[in-house]
Amino acid sequence: MPAPTTPAGPLIVAEISGNHNGSLPRALDIVRAVADTGASAVKIQTYTPDTITLDVDAPAFRISEGHDLWSSRTLYDLYREAHTPWEWHEPIFELARDLGLVAFSTPFDETSVEFLESLDVPLYKIASLEIVDLPLIAQVARTGKPMIVSVGTASIGEVDAAVTAARSGGCTDLTLLACTSSYPAEPDDANLLRMPAMQRMWGAKVGLSDHTLGIGVSVAATALGATVIEKHVTLSRGDGGVDAAFSLEPSELAQLVAECDAAARALGSADAWATSAESESLRLRPSLYIAADVRAGERFTPENVRSVRPSGGLPPAEIDRVLGRTAARDAATGTPVNWDLVAPADQSSASE
Repeated sequence: MPAPTTPAGPLIVAEISGNHNGSLPRALDIVRAVADTGASAVKIQTYTPDTITLDVDAPAFRISEGHDLWSSRTLYDLYREAHTPWEWHEPIFELARDLGLVAFSTPFDETSVEFLESLDVPLYKIASLEIVDLPLIAQVARTGKPMIVSVGTASIGEVDAAVTAARSGGCTDLTLLACTSSYPAEPDDANLLRMPAMQRMWGAKVGLSDHTLGIGVSVAATALGATVIEKHVTLSRGDGGVDAAFSLEPSELAQLVAECDAAARALGSADAWATSAESESLRLRPSLYIAADVRAGERFTPENVRSVRPSGGLPPAEIDRVLGRTAARDAATGTPVNWDLVAPADQSSASE
C-alpha cells in the first residue's frame, strides 16, 4: 500500500462519497481542499444506481422508516443522488495525483472493477456491506493490488471468509478496517478493540472506517495501531448532501491528520523511560542542599540541610545518613551536599 504522507501517522483517507452534491467542480474542490489538509489519500465510490440495486419501490428496497438521514428513501433514489458519474473518475483521479494524493475507489460489481482497472487505480476498498460478496472480493484480489476491507456488519466467520477469498485470489497486502455501518455512528458502538483482535486472528494490517462525529474515535484507533483511517469529507456540512451530516470539513480533517500523527508518534517504545527530551527536568530533580550557612564542624540538622530542587547534591534518600553528621568545611546556603562536605562518622562523633 502507498506510504502515508504524514511522518508517523496512518494513511488518512478522505472519502468524497456523495458530498459532491451532483457537481464535478465541487468534487474537484473537495480534492483540492483535502490536499491542503495534509491527508494522504482521496477515495470515491464506483457504481451507478443500476449496478448497485434495482429500480423497485417496495419495502425491501427502501431505507427503514425513522433512519436518521435517509428515512423511507428507495435505494435507487438514494444511490442515484449519491453516485459519482463514471466520466468524473478520471479528472478526479488526475487532479488528486497531481496534488500528491493517493486516489482510489470502492467498486461494487464486476463492471466497476473492470472500469477502475482501465484507470489503473493503485488499490481497492471493499465496502462493509459487500464483505459477503466473495466473488467481488476474489475479482479484486486477482488484480494483485492492495485491498482495504471494511468489516462493518460482519461476523467473525464472514470476515474469515472474506480474508480467505482475498488471499486465495492473490492479495498479499490486506488491511481490515473496523467499521460501524451506521450513519452517523456512536462512539459506544465503535468497539475499537476489534482492531488488535483482527490483527492477531488474520495477521493483517488494521485500521478504522469512522462514521462517528468528530475525530476522537479516529485518534483512539491510531493509538491502537490503525494504519488506515477513513473519514467522509465535505466542503461544508451546511451545504447539505446525503453524507454531509457525518462528514468532516477541511479544517477538521487537517486537525485529524495532525492529531493522528501525534498519537502515532506518542506510542514510542515500551523500552524508553528517561529520555534526552527530559534533560532539563532531570537537572531540576530535588537533591540535598545547604539551606543555612554552616561552619566546619557544625552538625547537620533539618534546618541547615534540606531536599530541594535542583539536582547536584546527594539523593534525598540519603538525608538520614547526613543528619547528625558534621560539616567537613564551611559551606554557604545553596551549596550542594556531597560526601566530601560531610565529615567521616568517627570525626563527627569525636566532635561531640
